[in-house]
Amino acid sequence: MTFRFGINSAPVVAGVIGISKFHYDLWGDTVNIASRMESYSEESRLHISQGRHDLIKDEFGCVSRGMTDIKGKGLMQTWFVERVCTA
Repeated sequence: MTFRFGINSAPVVAGVIGISKFHYDLWGDTVNIASRMESYSEESRLHISQGRHDLIKDEFGCVSRGMTDIKGKGLMQTWFVERVCTA
């Protein structure tokens, strides 16, 4: 079995919905981009957006995937996380 992973970082809208059965959910562009990162990833790889890369670039080794044409967003700079950086 193989997996694909995708992460994006930015503000989201979150809340509880429902009347008889409550459900916590997240909405917004941030969630949609995270989903696209997963969809456009490769097997067994972690695909991240520029926003996430900016937050982790000093702690993780990342390889640029270049400009990726993301459905509904257009061209975006994306990255693959390769390793944890050691001191």
